[in-house]
Amino acid sequence: MTKEETFSLIAEAIREILPELADRDLTDADTLDDLGADSMDRAEIVMTVLEGMDLDIPLVETHGPRNLGELAQHLSGKAAVKAG
Repeated sequence: MTKEETFSLIAEAIREILPELADRDLTDADTLDDLGADSMDRAEIVMTVLEGMDLDIPLVETHGPRNLGELAQHLSGKAAVKAG
């Protein structure tokens, strides 16, 4: 899965969990914090994305990325490793 495809999954999950952002354009530089996601929202967003990607990794492995672009890159890399 490419970074762009992963970013689309992240954006979908954000809009599902935080419907008030339905009309907002999301960018690579946005952070979940800046978008108003609390810790429960962030966990739910990441779990939704992992499920959509069929990735089974510990949530702690998703804490390094600082913004949505880095998160998309990180998760697409994990998917590539899984695909082998």
